[in-house]
Amino acid sequence: MDLKRARIGNIEVSYYDEGKGKPMILIHGFAGSKEYWDKIIPQLATENRVIAIDLPGHGESGMSKDRYAIEDMAETIKELLDHVEVNKVTMFGHSLGGYITLAFAEAYPQYLNGFSLVHSTANPDSEEAKEVRETNAKKIQEEGAEAFIDGLSKKLFSPENTEVNAKEIDETVNIGLKTSEKGLVSALLAMKNRPDRNHVLKETNLPVLLIAGEQDQIIPAEKTFTVSKGNIEKKKIQGAGHMSMYEQPEELVKVMKGFLAEI
Repeated sequence: MDLKRARIGNIEVSYYDEGKGKPMILIHGFAGSKEYWDKIIPQLATENRVIAIDLPGHGESGMSKDRYAIEDMAETIKELLDHVEVNKVTMFGHSLGGYITLAFAEAYPQYLNGFSLVHSTANPDSEEAKEVRETNAKKIQEEGAEAFIDGLSKKLFSPENTEVNAKEIDETVNIGLKTSEKGLVSALLAMKNRPDRNHVLKETNLPVLLIAGEQDQIIPAEKTFTVSKGNIEKKKIQGAGHMSMYEQPEELVKVMKGFLAEI
């Protein structure tokens, strides 16, 4: 991969920049990194310029403050696009990346040709989920991240795929452990405090792709498919949990390329 680094705002950001053609940007999920996309970037880059960023406190990107809101991370992505001189892009956001994608679409729609939520939702956290975020943030601060990351990674994959994807589960653990504890806590609190953004889906005229995993234990399909409109396409990936880029990469690429071809 074409690994690059740039000073964006007050932090050093690590990102991939692969291929040529229409620009697309991939935003990874919580406790992930740009490496989440390694299996599918080569196939996407045959026809597109593919950018994949490490979010603040994740992968090899730094942080300049203790707390980043979802909107702050959207701004970091906007500044990266300015840096690489891309003024129109199609954005794919996985999980946390989807929350950021919605914030980006709300604040900077002029940058987008279209956008996709990949195993994500426009819904806010429930009160119960907010309490869990707080509890996990405190545990990480008091006990470290290892046990939390290990437990999280097992839930990301479909129960049917735990054996066949054992290597990939280990890989997500290793990626998660590269996330700084400060980055984990910041992202947990950012997710807890994010608003309902269903209005973004309802109001946008941009092409939208909603992707859900048939066996997703984190965000089930009904929480992804919250709005129905003529410009919103819905795809459910069979045999996938929350990590179709690992569990069903060929099918995910097919769905993404189909969406890109229509824009």
